[in-house]
Amino acid sequence: MSRLKLSPEKAVLTALLAGSLLALLFMGQLIAPPKVLLGRMLTAISPSLFPTLIISALAAFSALVLLLSFAGDGHRSDPDAQKVSVDWSGVLRALLLFVCMLFYALSMVPLGFLISSCITLILISLLAGNRSILQIGILATLGPISLYLVATRILAVSLPELNAIELFYAQTLGL
Repeated sequence: MSRLKLSPEKAVLTALLAGSLLALLFMGQLIAPPKVLLGRMLTAISPSLFPTLIISALAAFSALVLLLSFAGDGHRSDPDAQKVSVDWSGVLRALLLFVCMLFYALSMVPLGFLISSCITLILISLLAGNRSILQIGILATLGPISLYLVATRILAVSLPELNAIELFYAQTLGL
């Protein structure tokens, strides 16, 4: 019987799988119940729907890749033949991406969805190596505006936004 070697990739996949399964198990404690006004929910969609879908997909993909990686281990003749080196520039980029996402989460309420999304998309575009000001500008403006309108008007999901922006939408679009 061969021993299963746990590489760093497999350790991360195992942690993602365990974390996502725990999140699914305790979803009721992670997401606040929706507010009810006169016997009616204020939103058309349950607040736990999207997190449940995303976490379920994360768990399924983590399990699939983990199973495939363990199945592929039997085909290698010498697992020690491949030397693993750390790509420090990749680690730095991953940390910078984490900082961008942390900024996004912390700036959502004080700056509103649109402004924090625009700033975060600009930072991520620059981090990804995009240098075209036109592309960055189009991505950073049209993406958040489209997502905001779809989420608030079609899906009836409430997003944090500044009052001036809400008033602008109401006057411009007649909503």
